[in-house]
Amino acid sequence: MRAEAFGTGPKIEIRKLDEATCEFYLTGTDVSIANALRRVILAEVPTIAIELVEIETNTTVLNDEFLSHRLGLIPLVSVDVHNMKTIYEAGEDEEVQDVVMSLDIVCTTEDTLNVTSNDLILDPSYPRVAPIGYHDRDARGILIVKMRKGQELKLRAIARKGIGKDHAKWNPVATAVFQHLAEIKIDNGMLSSLTDEQRDALCDADPKGTFKHNRIAQTIEVEDPELYQFDGEVLEKANELGVPGAIDIIRREDAFLFKIESTGARPVADIVMSAFEVLQHKLVTLENGLEHLLTQNV
Repeated sequence: MRAEAFGTGPKIEIRKLDEATCEFYLTGTDVSIANALRRVILAEVPTIAIELVEIETNTTVLNDEFLSHRLGLIPLVSVDVHNMKTIYEAGEDEEVQDVVMSLDIVCTTEDTLNVTSNDLILDPSYPRVAPIGYHDRDARGILIVKMRKGQELKLRAIARKGIGKDHAKWNPVATAVFQHLAEIKIDNGMLSSLTDEQRDALCDADPKGTFKHNRIAQTIEVEDPELYQFDGEVLEKANELGVPGAIDIIRREDAFLFKIESTGARPVADIVMSAFEVLQHKLVTLENGLEHLLTQNV
């Protein structure tokens, strides 16, 4: 949909931002763009993850495939991802950059040994590519396997750049959701005929607690419009109480609240900015393709 349909075009307002989470309002556009942004965040923002595992010795209780899968799902700090290329981006004469980690552990005690992501030996050529929390002394690390006396595990883990569209292990986020914003209007004049108990019942009809009864002012107020889930329960209750139309709820088609949570592989602000860059590149490519097609048909 063209930007003119919404006035001045898309706008973003940051509501919350820290290292791991981001909440922002996206307005002035439609649901197709909002969903495209969400899908790009999930599937096309690159990170680094373990792609290949070469196991030399494994006498633990977990088989090789199980260990390889668990290693691949360990989030790796991916601040160097922009300096790397995927196997699809590299040219014929270019080599794909491999980050080679290793693990060599033998359990020699009677106690159970927990092998975690903190036990991985980093690639000296890429010292910043490490499991999340690797340099935090208080972090316990992500459990890979438990070992008993006499068991041994020796392997090489090769990490590469990739995107979530190829495999979920490259997904940079734990959460990426958006919701429509609600525009709620209440006609307290129509509600004046209701008793306090009926007003309470009307508010309680919404399972998320969007509405509250102000007994002093004898009105029903909106506690938090973002809580409303468009389930229609409160509207049905209003009809049941004989006051249809007293509450009017409109789902805005041009305003959305995004909530993004990073896995720790990349700062969440970096993820969102990268997603906008990918989306913008896609739109430019589409525009150029259409122009080329129109030029050929003239």
